[in-house]
Amino acid sequence: MRRLTEKQGVEVVVEHIGQATWADSLRNLMPAGRLVTCGATTGPFGETDIRYIFSRHLQVLGSYMGSRSELVQLMPLFADGRLKPVVDRVFPLREAASAQTHLEARHHFGKVALLPD
Repeated sequence: MRRLTEKQGVEVVVEHIGQATWADSLRNLMPAGRLVTCGATTGPFGETDIRYIFSRHLQVLGSYMGSRSELVQLMPLFADGRLKPVVDRVFPLREAASAQTHLEARHHFGKVALLPD
């Protein structure tokens, strides 16, 4: 990211992976940047040198999904195509083991779905 932003960093990182990407997520923020965390798929511990946070005026915010009313408000945006989920790949249920291998390889971008056979 730093290369892509000419070493500026990014203003916001939405982080849901957790332990495996925590340090990189912080490192890629610009001064006064914000990291929003909403998950810990790879583990709950993110080692942080807190001096890095206060010396760069970073903000770390926690977020946990949304309310039912917010979901109801979003559904029309999906229905009319203004919002589209990012789906990397869809597997038939009988290939669940292959889907798991695909996830574990971490080659996906977006969701991996299983459909009933």
